Amino acid sequence: MALRTILEFPDPRLRTRAQPVTRFDAALGTLVADLLETMYGAPGIGLAATQVDVHQRVIVIDVSAEHNQPLVLINPQILAREGEASSEEGCLSVPGIFDEVKRAAKIRLRAQDRTGAPFERDYDDILAVCIQHEIDHLDGKLFVDYLSDLKRERIRKKLEKERRERVSHAAAASPGSARRAY
Repeated sequence: MALRTILEFPDPRLRTRAQPVTRFDAALGTLVADLLETMYGAPGIGLAATQVDVHQRVIVIDVSAEHNQPLVLINPQILAREGEASSEEGCLSVPGIFDEVKRAAKIRLRAQDRTGAPFERDYDDILAVCIQHEIDHLDGKLFVDYLSDLKRERIRKKLEKERRERVSHAAAASPGSARRAY
């Protein structure tokens, strides 16, 4: 298992549409383990492979308080949506930003588990919201896309400023290291 780097908005790689998983092998098992470790380490409750620059239709979720009930969804498809719920969402790819998003209150999902076995299940509450959020990632969409253009642009500018400050502080902490080219 290895922690992977989570891409941050507005990285264009987050807009890549993920491809279906066709091989259920050891490499997929490693990816799932890495996604879980990265999600727990972030800490978060959901992570799509797209967020770590792997463009396969793989999602991991764990909304349990103890972080011991991981849900692995391969090639997920929403078959039905019911009702509407508005909740505050955040995203590991949009750090520190939270806003209200409207989504279906209940969903019917078809997916495969990590061995390739297909299943269908109904989800509601936080799991329904989280699954919809993560499937959006697989389709190249972010929760900020549900916000106004003005809000999205303010968020982009804020995150870019914070990134510049982090780079500047890192360079100041180790003089010369930021200027080396290899």
